[in-house]
Amino acid sequence: MIVLDPTDERSPVRREPLRRRSVLDGVRVGLLDIAKPRGDVFLDRLESLFAGRGVTVRRYVKPTFTKPMPPDLRREIATECDVVIEALAD
Repeated sequence: MIVLDPTDERSPVRREPLRRRSVLDGVRVGLLDIAKPRGDVFLDRLESLFAGRGVTVRRYVKPTFTKPMPPDLRREIATECDVVIEALAD
């Protein structure tokens, strides 16, 4: 599998995808809204579904979808979450 970074890599770095978790018990899930219209609607529904299963959910919003995520937000998510779901919408 080839994973590409959409942030205009001039010299692509080879990355291996991480193994997906089979269960979410005890996992901190981050929901990242990239600030495109209606992404929050999708994430609201996911948050509701996860909450119904007792999963800890944290919400994050990028300042704009037109630029890469700020490094401080990236660090915050990396330290507070075990898995992240990103919402793309329009």
